Amino acid sequence: MSLFWRIFALNAVVLGAATALLLWAPVTVSVPVLLTEAVILVGGLVVMLVANAALLRLGLAPLDRLTKLMTTVDLLRPGQRLPAAGGGEVAELIVTFNAMLERLEQERAASSARALLAQEAERRRIAQELHDEVGQSMTAILLGLKRAADHAPAPLREELHEVQEITRGSLDEVRRLVRRLRPGVLDDLGLVSALTALTEDFATHTGLRVTRRFDADLPALEPETELVLYRVAQESLTNVARHADAEQVTVALRHTEDSAVLTVTDDGSGIGARSEGAGIRGMRERALLVGGSLEITPAPRTGTRVRLTAPVPRKQP
Repeated sequence: MSLFWRIFALNAVVLGAATALLLWAPVTVSVPVLLTEAVILVGGLVVMLVANAALLRLGLAPLDRLTKLMTTVDLLRPGQRLPAAGGGEVAELIVTFNAMLERLEQERAASSARALLAQEAERRRIAQELHDEVGQSMTAILLGLKRAADHAPAPLREELHEVQEITRGSLDEVRRLVRRLRPGVLDDLGLVSALTALTEDFATHTGLRVTRRFDADLPALEPETELVLYRVAQESLTNVARHADAEQVTVALRHTEDSAVLTVTDDGSGIGARSEGAGIRGMRERALLVGGSLEITPAPRTGTRVRLTAPVPRKQP
């Protein structure tokens, strides 16, 4: 039934009921109208208006739900759909809207994948240039300073040693930036070793206690999945250091029959009602890249828990 005929039918029911009451009810209208008759007529009008409003609210409820979903839908949380029960224009509108959401989610996932892959390629290029050009140049400077210090007089030797330490610290910082841009250990030794190195470096630079809980028999993962898990852990730890005011962080990597689950839990101030920033939305986009899901929930002791569930490839029989 179309929306026009649905509204017409609802109004017809109300008017028909009112007409039946006038025909068979023992009520007359005098001239001039008596007070009791006016009260009955006004009461009947109120009843008709209330009944009409209730029936219209019931008939237009699918449009209200559709409007609410339109204002709250988030393409980074896929799967938000409305049931399209029955037929008519409203059901057709809901089906069309669901199809549009499906298309937008697919297009968003494809564009995010292209952007993230381009970003990772650029990270790899910059990391390679820092390692090959800047790193090697600074290493050569260190060797030159050492040779100069070995042949310099005592007062100048102390100054050269200070310059050596400053240069060595800068070289260590460059190497740390290279690891953040593109973790070579992830490509060479796998996800567990990369997460171990990441958490150790995080604990060293922040002073927070980091607990690692990794399953020993993790299944083989796709390289893209390993990279997404690593990047989400990296961003989660960065958020803890910047915003959580925490003392301890737990990084866990578990697996179920068909998924790998990464959990980063802190004992800090919690995420509260803050709106999601670019970092969290970036993690959601990375999760969609591998068909995973990201949940951010309060943790015990007012902290925050970030949970990423990523599918694992099925074993071939």
